Amino acid sequence: MPPPWLIVLSWCGLAAGVLSAAYIAGDILLRRYRQPMPVMEAVWPISGLYFLPVAIWSYHRFGRPMSRRWQTERHRAGAPEKPRWASVAVGVSHCGAGCTLGDIIAEFALFAVGATIAGQTLFAMFVGDYVAAIILGVAFQFFAIAPMRGLGIAKGLKEAAKADLLSLTAFEVGLFGWMALTYYVFFPAPHLEPSSPVYWFLMQIGRVIGFFTAWPANVWLLKQGIKEAM
Repeated sequence: MPPPWLIVLSWCGLAAGVLSAAYIAGDILLRRYRQPMPVMEAVWPISGLYFLPVAIWSYHRFGRPMSRRWQTERHRAGAPEKPRWASVAVGVSHCGAGCTLGDIIAEFALFAVGATIAGQTLFAMFVGDYVAAIILGVAFQFFAIAPMRGLGIAKGLKEAAKADLLSLTAFEVGLFGWMALTYYVFFPAPHLEPSSPVYWFLMQIGRVIGFFTAWPANVWLLKQGIKEAM
């Protein structure tokens, strides 16, 4: 069993994630700081689930200024220009949102049915997480790229896959490496399960790691014009 201090820390981390996500969602939906790109209304709160108050700061600095209400209140014609690093960070968070949502759905589902591959729960999690991340990540990217480029469904999905597959793979490499450490090194027996708050707290850390392993891929994708700056 995890030590009591880690269980308490995990509950605090998870609570901070839920509160951060709720705050951002409330600001967008209730205070009407609606985003010009609707998919970002999901990306920003999901980012709060693992980046906690850092996501709130990022949203206030780079997300809220994109809203029409913010621009009207300040009598400005547009949002302030993002520095290059911020465009990369928002691009990574867009990929990370699909991966995060996919991980949550896949891991609860696989845990519920007791899925394994070669007798290993972790291998089933890897496969389930990656497949779910591809489906949701490409969907998130489609709703970003297709409207900006005026693309139809088939062309939009093709361009979304081109823009997101490398990024989400790089994100999952960082996350999966961390998951392997928690499975084989930190908690080799008994293994942590998705029913434990410690499991999801460590997944929060893993997603932050994944965010940074996806950074170089997003720099390259933006430079090549494969991925749109958001």
